[in-house]
Amino acid sequence: MKSYGVNELRKMFLDFFESKDHLVMKSFSLVPQNDKSLLLINAGMAPLKPYFTGQEVPPKTRVATCQKCIRTGDIENVGKTARHGTFFEMLGNFSFGDYFKKEAIRWSWEFLTEVVGLDPERLYPSVYLDDDEAFEIWEKEIGIAPERIFRFGKEDNFWEHGAGPCGPCSEIYYDRGEKYGCGSPDCTVGCECDRYMEVWNNVFTQFENDGNGNYEELDNKNIDTGMGLERLAVVVQEVDSIFDVDTIKAIRDRICELAGVTYGADEKNDISIRVITDHIRSASFMISDGVMPSNEGRGYVLRRLIRRAARHGRMLGMKDLFLAGLSKTVIAESKDGYPELKEKEEFIYKVLTTEEEQFNRTIDQGLQILADMEEAMSREGKKELAGKDAFKLYDTYGFPLDLTKEILEEKGISVDETGFQKAMEQQRKQAREARETTNYMGADATVYEQLDPAMTSEFVGYNTLTCESEIIAMTTDKELTESLVEGQRGTIICSRTPFYATSGGQEADQGVILSENSSFAVEDVIKLSGGKFGHVGYVNEGNLSVGEKVLLNVNERNRRQTEKNHSATHLLQKALRTVLGSHVEQAGSSNNAKHLRFDFTHFSPMTPEEIKKVEHIVNEEIAASLPVETKLMSMDEAKNTGAMALFGEKYGDEVRVVSMGDFSVELCGGTHVANTGSITAFKILSETGVAAGVRRIEAITDKAVFEYYEKMEEELMEAAKVVKSTPAKLMARLEALMTELKELHSENESLKSKLAKDALGDVMDQVQDVNGVKLLAAKVADVDMNGLRELGDSLKEKLGEGVIVLASFLGGKVFLVAMATDGAQKAGAHAGNLIKGIAGCVGGGGGGRPNMAQAGGKKPEGIDDAIAKAKEELAGQLNR
Repeated sequence: MKSYGVNELRKMFLDFFESKDHLVMKSFSLVPQNDKSLLLINAGMAPLKPYFTGQEVPPKTRVATCQKCIRTGDIENVGKTARHGTFFEMLGNFSFGDYFKKEAIRWSWEFLTEVVGLDPERLYPSVYLDDDEAFEIWEKEIGIAPERIFRFGKEDNFWEHGAGPCGPCSEIYYDRGEKYGCGSPDCTVGCECDRYMEVWNNVFTQFENDGNGNYEELDNKNIDTGMGLERLAVVVQEVDSIFDVDTIKAIRDRICELAGVTYGADEKNDISIRVITDHIRSASFMISDGVMPSNEGRGYVLRRLIRRAARHGRMLGMKDLFLAGLSKTVIAESKDGYPELKEKEEFIYKVLTTEEEQFNRTIDQGLQILADMEEAMSREGKKELAGKDAFKLYDTYGFPLDLTKEILEEKGISVDETGFQKAMEQQRKQAREARETTNYMGADATVYEQLDPAMTSEFVGYNTLTCESEIIAMTTDKELTESLVEGQRGTIICSRTPFYATSGGQEADQGVILSENSSFAVEDVIKLSGGKFGHVGYVNEGNLSVGEKVLLNVNERNRRQTEKNHSATHLLQKALRTVLGSHVEQAGSSNNAKHLRFDFTHFSPMTPEEIKKVEHIVNEEIAASLPVETKLMSMDEAKNTGAMALFGEKYGDEVRVVSMGDFSVELCGGTHVANTGSITAFKILSETGVAAGVRRIEAITDKAVFEYYEKMEEELMEAAKVVKSTPAKLMARLEALMTELKELHSENESLKSKLAKDALGDVMDQVQDVNGVKLLAAKVADVDMNGLRELGDSLKEKLGEGVIVLASFLGGKVFLVAMATDGAQKAGAHAGNLIKGIAGCVGGGGGGRPNMAQAGGKKPEGIDDAIAKAKEELAGQLNR
């Protein structure tokens, strides 16, 4: 048997099924589209669910993919074994009501034995217990001896996911040889050991489960087959585990080189090497699909993977940042199958570097917190860290439980793991409760699911803002309907439409749908599955019915203004990449007739100079009156033009490339100006942070810019009028007023200080002796807190060593200040505690340091009591 590499095997599989008339589709993004039941794509069929459920018509009834997947359910086991991983590639061939068991089984056998060249004598199929049809195909058509075909129960060989489509499976196992076995004489297919490895799984979706265990035969039976590419490579390359196959071993070897260690020499090191190898693959692929580290959802999964990898790097002795460098190996090994890795490499490096730097700071903080926890336990005589504390370290500082245990074990301290799991389950429960209820598709259940999946709308709005069409469906917010009457809200679907539906950051058109005697106000337009456009709004007058011929009119002014703002975002993105760097990627946008909002990846606030530079570049390109051209081309042709693509966007075989001169080239399905000159002007209103590593710019164009400056001019005129000046001389006038204000303030403070001293008079004769410490407690009229502090400082100089307590009433408030000199403090005086003791007399509270404290209150009638009580409080402190 020839040993093929991972990249070769992927191509062989896809080419084989293309020869069997399958449409080979590129891997979907790891970020699910319109599926709220998943954080990340975790199986080959997951992105194809709409085709299996009939929600969308597939592009072809036979499809083959190699889908990147992430599963983190058993993340704690990654590294500890050589079989666990979070990232894998799933090869799959799918039939949507086309071929069934016979072809699926025959082709799986043909590929494994004839194309890859696996020994047929080492392959063993399994079928579901009651699936005699599959058993017969294996025995009679493929020629497998009955004793080599294994029947397994529901747990192993029946795929179902609650209510919905389901069916039996047929798996193919490969005998890797005795050295991988458990040594048991009855070891055979289905044993838990590593000898018999499952390489292929044919799922025959032939039933509908109503959720109560009742199964009904489906009219359109489907095939959903999957084979882990890495598992197949393990078998073909005859290696021990996924960490030994060529593309993954390259990463493993690079880690060993960076850390100066040898794989296989030390089990503890091997665990760390495997963790980093797996996690850097997952992280690189997630980032290439636009996932950003955060503290929730898929961003938290990414953050956890990066932090685990960084922490294991430290355990291997790697002190410097290493993850970005390591991702270069991931990209080099996988870019053939996933060109997006190469396209986004600068972005991947930037995200990994920023996150690793942040973790390095965080882990040191965490170690300090853990040291504080140890100290507290030592004082209390405890030898077990509370579960909630271990979870705090895990949740806040990224410390996995094993790291906390490892550090504490060296000091003879254990961890309450039950308490930790309890805290973890509490968080999971909260996350579960926060999840939205969805249907089988993982989307919000809506009335639109009742529409015929084959129904579609033709969009003609690139070239016209009006067209005649026919109403092909209507809905209220709850059900399909044949008509809508005056005042009623609903959605109208037409066979053709010039209305742009909200997508790609461009908000929907507005306008009207007219029949002979009726009109429907269009407030929003939404894209529905199968290419349908839903016009959402209400009937203004008359009534409209399905089948009726109508005229659709887009509000031209609204569309044109929206186009100006949308086109400006293209210029803005290029300007940001020019000024800030190629790591800048669009992270979201919203363009309507009033303004534009653009979210982008960047890791620090922009400086005023950078904002000014970006604004200047955009306005230069507007002034250059660049022609805006739109061309339809294949994805490969588009990439050759250097066109920017959006994260997570689903592109078909043919894409629209929007060019603005030689300055900006992007893939975009939106509508645009014909020439940048018609944008007229561009102004950034704000630049803010919206998430970790994501910044937001809000801006305006065209008339809105002039209106902005007109308003600014009005405000400037008003401001000049207030200070009796003109806009031209306003700066000089304000500077003169500020100087005058400072002088008056200084003079005012001096007068207040003099008045306070005069009001207090000579109080040195009020000094009392309290157990050998001098106390001066006095009240003064109409002095604020600052004035009392100044008085206290000057009295301290006169007093020498001792304690000063001052009280005053001003503007409805009582102010108290206490001060204690160094000598008084040594004798036991504490200004903070003294203030606490007397503040209650004036109906207030306060405190402070041993040398100075202050308080406020609302009861001036208690001032004399507070002054008298000061002696009692001080005496109590000195007697301790």
